[in-house]
Amino acid sequence: MSAPGGSASTSVRNDALGAVAAIEPTRSTSLSSEAGSATSGHETFSICHTGGGTNCVVDGDTAWVGGEKIRIADIDAPETHPPRCDHESELGNAATARLAALMNLGPFEIRMIDRDTDRYGRKLRILVRKGRSIGDQLVQEGLARTWEGRRRPWC
Repeated sequence: MSAPGGSASTSVRNDALGAVAAIEPTRSTSLSSEAGSATSGHETFSICHTGGGTNCVVDGDTAWVGGEKIRIADIDAPETHPPRCDHESELGNAATARLAALMNLGPFEIRMIDRDTDRYGRKLRILVRKGRSIGDQLVQEGLARTWEGRRRPWC
């Protein structure tokens, strides 16, 4: 899947000169707009719901990766804080748990889109493993929707 806006992904490495590209749990990594993509390492992602963290999942479309808050740009997942109804709460909790599980399956790319951040300051990125969007997998499993440029109710 290509990123919205058609931005390209580039291979970035952590080299001897100190160029940071791999996100490692022991060091905070900037996901700036200068790089087209980065690659996660061998982090473990917990669920953190409300607070900041180094590597944790906030909800079905938001996670902290290497100390940066990421909004998964290609999907919309149900809200968990606060949910608007029981159905949204159940689906949102399932999406959160599934996103954590998918992120814990191993390394993935973090691809930029045509915009760096959203209005809340979260980095807008697409998570990709083996050429497939992790967001698309959540959509196919019925735990999220493809992002259409605006939120729609889940209740």
